[in-house]
Amino acid sequence: MNFWYGKHIVIGLGGGIAAYKTLELIRTLRTAGARITPVPTPAALHFVTPLSLQALCGERVRDALFLPEAPDGMDHIQLARQADLVIVAPATADLLARMAQGLADDLLTTLLLARRGPVVVAPAMNPAMWEHPATRRNVTTLQEDGVQFIGPEAGAMACGDEGIGRMAAPVTILEAARRALTPKTLTGRRLLITAGPTREAMDPVRFISNHSSGKMGWEIALAALRAGAEVELVHGPVTLPAPMGACCHAVDSARAMLDAVVPLWLDTTDRPGCDVAILTAAVADFRPTEQRQNKIKKSSGIQESTLELTLNPDILAMLSAWSGVATRSGRQRIVVGFAAETDAPLIHGREKLARKGCDLMAINDVSAAGSGFGTDTNAVTLIGRDGRTEPWPLLPKEQVAERLIQTITNLIHHPPRYGCS
Repeated sequence: MNFWYGKHIVIGLGGGIAAYKTLELIRTLRTAGARITPVPTPAALHFVTPLSLQALCGERVRDALFLPEAPDGMDHIQLARQADLVIVAPATADLLARMAQGLADDLLTTLLLARRGPVVVAPAMNPAMWEHPATRRNVTTLQEDGVQFIGPEAGAMACGDEGIGRMAAPVTILEAARRALTPKTLTGRRLLITAGPTREAMDPVRFISNHSSGKMGWEIALAALRAGAEVELVHGPVTLPAPMGACCHAVDSARAMLDAVVPLWLDTTDRPGCDVAILTAAVADFRPTEQRQNKIKKSSGIQESTLELTLNPDILAMLSAWSGVATRSGRQRIVVGFAAETDAPLIHGREKLARKGCDLMAINDVSAAGSGFGTDTNAVTLIGRDGRTEPWPLLPKEQVAERLIQTITNLIHHPPRYGCS
């Protein structure tokens, strides 16, 4: 089911030009199935109209503090209690100041003062106002009170100034809102995730690679971040935007990927190694024995050519071999591998799990419709080291990622129940 379906979101709008972006946020949330109640400040209605808000939300605009027809005449109390989440976008410097001081002179600030659930705030203002000591004090106070901030971002302002003050993009606010509502089952855990293809150079022009897009690894990284984990994402060449909050390490070849993951997996003098490794990357098994310094030329009359290959290091097997040694924190580690197969997937998947020595193997038949490289869906079967299998139906990769993170969470918190949950 869509994450947002049936959720009640109150969206408060401050009086700033960035309010026009909030209309896109409202549209996206409502399309996803959320119920949206708009609560603009009086100043906000200078930038967006009640008609626009009502048309997009499908619900009347709440902009009056005193409303006799509201339950007990106290609309702010009902909204504060009933909403799953309150998003304030844009949050102006004035609105942040009133929130920090506990002022309640309109419906939105009164609602916020009565709110006991999660609140996400997206500031928007001139860079000088954002950097002013008074604003910095107000932000600190609100953060200490549990308010979650997203942005602002750097860029050009409506006034022509440049700097940090632009409201975060609607898609960024949406992700922050989702994280605010996701239980933090992996707080304090550090996950290593690999994603995408590798490229093995033949010469300065050509390389050997595969069709991996990195989408599965990206969704797993997002699911882990939503669950409160710290994420180290080592990825090959992809065209996806970096997941917000992940520490990304871009590499090209299999050997470069190995060089990146080893110091993240093993304890160092600076910090203990990661607790969990989820290796979704489609790492090339072989690389050219020789990488030519100049472009390989096609010779006249030659119909065939031979390319000599040598075996690449087996990253999954190496990390699995080291997983038996607990981190400096004393935690036992978990290694999850992915196997993209085209025939007899369960047979080859079991063989790969035994050969690699990992804790879980996620197998998918990339020749099946909707389950290949670059798709937005995947059909996965999990195999545990104890031999148990758990087939999952064809699902959006986002839901596959959520299920996998839940399985890993179960293994972390209930280690005697080894294998698939």
